[in-house]
Amino acid sequence: MQVLCDLDAIQEDQSKGFELNGISLFAVRKDGQVHVYQNQCPHLSIPLEYMPDQFLCSENYFIQCSTHGALFEIDSGNCVSGPCVGDKLTPIETTIENNQILIRIPDELTA
Repeated sequence: MQVLCDLDAIQEDQSKGFELNGISLFAVRKDGQVHVYQNQCPHLSIPLEYMPDQFLCSENYFIQCSTHGALFEIDSGNCVSGPCVGDKLTPIETTIENNQILIRIPDELTA
């Protein structure tokens, strides 16, 4: 596991992008939990955000792809609306210890 950031770096109902070991990631803090995904829409393999750290819809209820408006559930990464319905975001294993967000990047993303 490696440190992504301090838990306090992401406020509740907010998101934040990261570049780590050449891999684009983002984290969302929702309902006291932190969810981390690869920053890549499964439809066109492009980044999701329209501005730095802006990964959520206007109601902060879904992750939203800025290109085609696809919506993804925050807790599962499942696409529920848009051109990639049935696909999902690539999850990153995440734990919180000592007020730090720790992640484990899957081997297939580092190859």
